[in-house]
Amino acid sequence: MPLLQVRECPEDIYKKIAIAAKRQNRTIAQQVIVLLEKCLGQEEPNIERRKRLLSKIESRPIPDKIKAVDAVALTREDRDR
Repeated sequence: MPLLQVRECPEDIYKKIAIAAKRQNRTIAQQVIVLLEKCLGQEEPNIERRKRLLSKIESRPIPDKIKAVDAVALTREDRDR
């Protein structure tokens, strides 16, 4: 994940971010990300993002070769070793 470092942040802004982070039970870094997302119009609720990702995963085709694998047989084979 990329790292973002901000130098010479005005103290009053830093304090406001820290207060907001504490109210929301977030770290300062998490709060800054939330604020950046809102300002850039990229906010999407976690639940919506998760639903979108799950539907994307579910829509991926599963090759027949993988569908043919018998998980029970593989587990039994592994346990019998």
